[in-house]
Parts: sequence; C-alpha cells; structure tokens
Amino acid sequence: MKNLEAKFRLDDLGRAHDAAITLGYEQRAILTQRDTFFRVNNGKLKMREENGAAGLVYYHRDQSGALMLSNYEIVPVNDPEKTLAILSGALGTLAIVDKVRALMTRDNVRLHLDRVATLGNFGEIEAVIADGDDPERSRGAVDELLATLGVASTDLIAVSYFELLART
Repeated sequence: MKNLEAKFRLDDLGRAHDAAITLGYEQRAILTQRDTFFRVNNGKLKMREENGAAGLVYYHRDQSGALMLSNYEIVPVNDPEKTLAILSGALGTLAIVDKVRALMTRDNVRLHLDRVATLGNFGEIEAVIADGDDPERSRGAVDELLATLGVASTDLIAVSYFELLART
C-alpha cells in the first residue's frame, strides 16, 4: 500500500481540528497508541499497540517534493506481548513512542492530530493511494489541508517521531 504524507508541528490541536471540520473532515476516533520501533537494515519496522489491538507495520519513504511517498505493509498481531518480546530480543528496540491521536478523514485523506509524549503536538496528513493510482491526484487535497492549517512546505518534518525523540 502507499500513501502521500506530511508531518508538522502544531501549536493548537483544537484550532487545527476546527479548521479541518470547516473543510468537511469528520472525526472518526481517538486512539491511544504505543509504537515500538525495531532495528532493521532497510526501512522502518514498528509494532503498533492501539486501543487493545496490535499490528506490525513495515514502511519506507521516498521524497516526493515537499511531501513523502510511503510504501507500507500492515499485519495484525494476535499475541502482542510475545511478539514484542521476540522482536525486541532478535532485532533490538530503537525507541518507544506513546501518543494520543485524533483521527479525522475526508475521502481518501486522513488527518492525525497527535499529542506525542515528550515531543508535543503534531499533525500528520496521509492520502491513501490506491494500487496503480498516481499520488499526484491526491496532492491537491493534501495541499488544501496544509494551507488551511497554515503549514508551509518549510514546516514539514521528514523524520519519524522516534527520530525526533533521539534529537532531544
């Protein structure tokens, strides 16, 4: 699967929420997430624990202008505790990122309003790209949301939350 994504700091999650509502976005869920990142040679591998469920997520990103094009695979995890222990022992853990995420959607675009422990408030936009579809077809919707939120291309963050944590 693919998505076109943008990540950025936000001063006011409430204001961003209200601005997205005016564009027709709907809040779908509040998610409590813990992402455990593992050492891998290529891309990124994490186990996401979310509201009682878990999944293994592998992804890698390519620069696509000011935005990132991400290829990813997600596999459900039936035994998170045991899977976490095996992967941590075999690969080593890079970082653990805890966050609370408000998920908002419109068409194929997801807006995440994140409160990330020790890092602060962020927004993340993901336009889900169907197989064989051109990511450029979703760029207009992503750009519209970025403009409405007051995010310039120079404000975009090209690294994961765990990489931001490593810098603190």
